[in-house]
This record gives sequence, structure tokens and C-alpha cells, in this order.
Amino acid sequence: MRVVVIGGTGHIGTHLVPELVTLGHDVVVLSRGAREPYRPHGAWAWVERRTVDREAGEADGTFPALVADLEADVVVDLTCFTVDSGAALADALDGRVGHLLHCGTIWVHGPSAEVPTREDAPRRPFGDYGIAKAAIEAHLLRRSHTGGLPTTVIHPGHICGPGWVPINPAGHLDLAVFQDLADGRRVTLPGLGMETLQHVHAADVAGVFLAAIANWSVAVGESFHAVASTAMTLRGYAEAVATWFGSEADLAFLPWDEWARTVTADEARTTRDHIEHSPHCSMEKAERLLGFHPRYSAWQTVVSALEALVDDGRLTRPDARG
Repeated sequence: MRVVVIGGTGHIGTHLVPELVTLGHDVVVLSRGAREPYRPHGAWAWVERRTVDREAGEADGTFPALVADLEADVVVDLTCFTVDSGAALADALDGRVGHLLHCGTIWVHGPSAEVPTREDAPRRPFGDYGIAKAAIEAHLLRRSHTGGLPTTVIHPGHICGPGWVPINPAGHLDLAVFQDLADGRRVTLPGLGMETLQHVHAADVAGVFLAAIANWSVAVGESFHAVASTAMTLRGYAEAVATWFGSEADLAFLPWDEWARTVTADEARTTRDHIEHSPHCSMEKAERLLGFHPRYSAWQTVVSALEALVDDGRLTRPDARG
């Protein structure tokens, strides 16, 4: 099949595109050209790569037509963030493409209620990102359910793996939290540390997309989670990081208002977003309908990122210092 991947050089595309090529598909990648894939792979030599400014092309109306004119069988959209953007692309592809797959987010659920959260749980999103992604999902699946463009929505958790910094046990992105845990220094967490994070390896997110493409008849008109099979509490995560570095976690806890004053405003906003969601989503539907089982646990996903950060010298093992 001819597969167009929009935003194919990012986290997910780094794993998805080579797999598509290996499976024998003719692959076209549209991107801004701002980055190379996170890891090299010989399959990229067989990929047609086009530099496209999506934002400008949507403003003048040329982007949706450009994608449609590529005459793909399948389009994978990894960079759609507004319902107008999703609707314009779907209008252009309707009747011309056999399958549109959209990358959503588990943030469409809003705060966790009954866990593990299933795909059919009521949508209660908050924040611009989650609200917009829920609106895109509703629009695309409504089209499928009414006999229009066949669509599937994949909702990843906290995408992670070698090449980028994972959300840390304090719920933000400061590498110092990992280093403090490695060195046995005290780390203070918000609340009781029982809020949850649900990391997912980018390779597993790519795997759900591949499984949905391969199982068109059951994937069309559906949404699926792409997460690890379990979630981690902040406390359990911190203890696991310290142990992995050969240290013992020294943890303290503060109520939110006090804790927020110990970090930057950006870090506080990031943490607040994560702990208010405290995601723990189910993979049962993807396993049942697509036959997909995640290769990586949440912890294994984080370890793969930590190993790369140590190799790059951005984190240091205590026993590596002279």
C-alpha cells in the first residue's frame, strides 16, 4: 500500500516509518524538515521525504489538497491539533483514501475516575490540548459512523524512549530530579506521591498504528489507547529510579500549594497537568480487537530513556565518578 505519514520524523515516526517500509509499503513522509529521525535506520533510504509547512498550507488551503493528491491508500496524521485542521484534511481525503489514522492523546479522558480507564469512558477533558483532541476524535469518528471517510484514532500516553527526557517522578521534565535520586539526595514530591503516570515506548505507539492498519475491518470507526499495560505512582517511580542507580530513595512530601513554590512556574504547570489527570488507561481493547500487546512496561520504557541519557553524559551514575 501507499502510506503517507504526516510528521513522520518525530517520536512515533522514528519507529513507525521503518516498520512500514520493512512490511513492503510505499511510504511518503511529510514534515517541516526541522529534524532527523531520533535513530538511524537503513529503511529511510527508501522513503520519499517532502518538506511541507503545514501551518502555512492550511492557512492558504493548499495542504489538504497536497495530501489528497499523493493518492495514498492510508494516511497517518501525527501532527493535527485542532478540529478545523482535522476536518479540512478529512474533507480532502473523503472518497480518495481508504483509511485515515489520527494521533490523539489519553488526555481526552480528563481526570481518571474508574481505572483502568477504557476507551468508551465518558469524555471529560480539560485544558486546551485535551479539549481540542477530544473534538477532533468526535468529528472523525462521527464521519466513519455515518458512512464517510474510514478513520481510526490512537491515543498515546506519555511517549518516551531513547532520545528524549521522560516525565520524571515529580511530574515534570527537569533532569535534576533523576540525578538527585541517583545521588541519594532528598526529592520532594507533591501530595502523597500516589498520583500516577503512564509512560509508553514510542515503539509501542507505532505498534498500535501498525496493528490498526493491518486490521482495517475492526479498526475503522474506533479509538484505541497506546500505553503501557500498567501505570506507576510518583512514589513507586521515584523509588525504582533510585534503586536502578544503586541508591536508596530519600523522599519527602508536601501539599500542592507548598510544593508548587519549590519549583519554577513552568514545572508547576507541567506537574499539575499530569497529576490532575493521573492516567491509568486500559490496553484491553487493542489486545482484543487488534491482537496488540505492548512490548515495554512503563518502567522498562523509562529505563530505555535513562540508559540513553547516561550514555550521552546527561545523567551520571554515582559509581562512575572519580
